[in-house]
Amino acid sequence: MINKCLFPVAGYGTRFLPATKALAKEMMPVVNKPLVQYGVEEAIEADLKRIGFVTGRGKRAIADHFDISYELEHQISGSSKESYLKSIRHVMANAQFSFTRQAEMKGLGHAILTGETLIGNEAFGVVLADDLCLPLPGEDNVMAQMVKIYKQFRCSIVAVMEVPDDEIHKYGVIAGEAMKDGLYRVDNMVEKPAKGTAPSNLAIIGRYILTPDIFDIIRNTKPGKNDEIQLTDALLQQAKDGCVMAYKFRGTRFDCGSVDGFVEATNYVYKNFYKEGEA
Repeated sequence: MINKCLFPVAGYGTRFLPATKALAKEMMPVVNKPLVQYGVEEAIEADLKRIGFVTGRGKRAIADHFDISYELEHQISGSSKESYLKSIRHVMANAQFSFTRQAEMKGLGHAILTGETLIGNEAFGVVLADDLCLPLPGEDNVMAQMVKIYKQFRCSIVAVMEVPDDEIHKYGVIAGEAMKDGLYRVDNMVEKPAKGTAPSNLAIIGRYILTPDIFDIIRNTKPGKNDEIQLTDALLQQAKDGCVMAYKFRGTRFDCGSVDGFVEATNYVYKNFYKEGEA
């Protein structure tokens, strides 16, 4: 049984300053919905309906977004504008939300460990809202694809995609034994390898399914790249001790942590979803 999904949302979003000086980067809108809502909708569609947020200072807007605004509801009740709340009402009706705070920014591994209190001793999904992942027409979304794989293998899974050689140094990178259907058994992982040293062109993106033993592994993981506790390092240890799978997902991914990716995502969603009345 897997029904929880963790959202590490405590980062500062410095690449979008000054916009993110007072605004949580996860609340930046791609057309008419904030980034984090797209991620939560993806989790719900994958049947991960118990949503946990690892937040930080200045992130109260995220909790407010997934709560009722009585003044707003009263103001637009019965008007044509009420239809604009349809998507967020659906999210709120189909998920449970919990929150904890990450006091210090010590890397993704530390953020995941901070979320242990929300997860407990069970497998869980992880969505990094910066990565907007949209399904191909008629197919499951990325998290739903990964849940199916988890139910088959019962181990941690990372989503990967092929990245050009001149971009691969920006990512965590995997190497491993190819199995079937874009599936790899991981035997090596490197966080942001120096140019020319990457073990493959398969980069990890912001979708994971993790088994609960990852918490103890992170606890024993020393700071790595940038003196942060890297989830990649913990996953490599998990792969050596047992099994981690990498899955080359089917779908379209946008790096909304970068300005170029954010603008590209906005244009894509506007053309393919908003104009079609699906957003």
